[in-house]
Amino acid sequence: MKSMTGFGRAEAEEQGYKITVEMKSVNHRFLDMNIRMPRFMLFLEDDARELIKKNLARGRVEVFVNFASTKDSDRKIRVDLGMVRGYLEAARTIRENVKVKDDLTLSRLMTLSDVLTFEEQAKDEELLKSLLGKAMQEALDRLNAAREAEGKRIGGDILERAELLTQIVDEIEAREPVVAEEYKEKLRAKLEEYLQNTEIDENRFQAEILYFTDRASITEEIVRLRSHFVQLRQTLASDEASGRSLDFLVQELNRECNTIGSKSSDVTVTKAVLRAKSEVEKIREQVQNIE
Repeated sequence: MKSMTGFGRAEAEEQGYKITVEMKSVNHRFLDMNIRMPRFMLFLEDDARELIKKNLARGRVEVFVNFASTKDSDRKIRVDLGMVRGYLEAARTIRENVKVKDDLTLSRLMTLSDVLTFEEQAKDEELLKSLLGKAMQEALDRLNAAREAEGKRIGGDILERAELLTQIVDEIEAREPVVAEEYKEKLRAKLEEYLQNTEIDENRFQAEILYFTDRASITEEIVRLRSHFVQLRQTLASDEASGRSLDFLVQELNRECNTIGSKSSDVTVTKAVLRAKSEVEKIREQVQNIE
């Protein structure tokens, strides 16, 4: 199980080219990628996206690709001789018509606008592709390692809360027959007070007790909760992306707790349900971080 939060960085260098990849990921319902790279490398963006899809299932992923070169041939200086002749002709015209000293030198001429321009040489595309693939994969491996470490911590916290929920459900289950017996005693006492010396109709009395017990029964909810706890533990132990499955389980846990709360008029059970819902909410918050 992995979290959706993490960071990874890697470099790949060969033949004077160096590519650095940094990536970070945060929570997101789906896999959302934002890749920033130099313009001349944009032809590799689809390859980068496919590699990310193979390694990640969910999360918003920010990717930063930087390029550096130590190759002498990567930039070439171009001299615009037409522009040089134009400047010289202009200088000669000014000198002939205006009495000024001619101080135009070679070094001065080279600083004039558009005389010298820098041209980027074509990059080795196959080499760029190879280096980007290596740097991306290593960065993804490190990102996944960070996500797995965080996922392990989150999973441990959820398991602890699942254990607390199991204990609360045990308390509620143990309280159920006591609630029925207390209702029976309270109802008999009220009937005796109301009817005074009139004999209670035992058949109708037992029918009322049976109706209350059936209406207030939470056996099915308890069974489903225990089944959800088993499924929760199994899902947490899985290596597959489990965020969506866990999110569904949390919704079911909350549903069963609400049903138990609505069926019970017992203060002790109500308090236990509130504690259970608090733990379910904490689990829900943690599940939002899981891939």
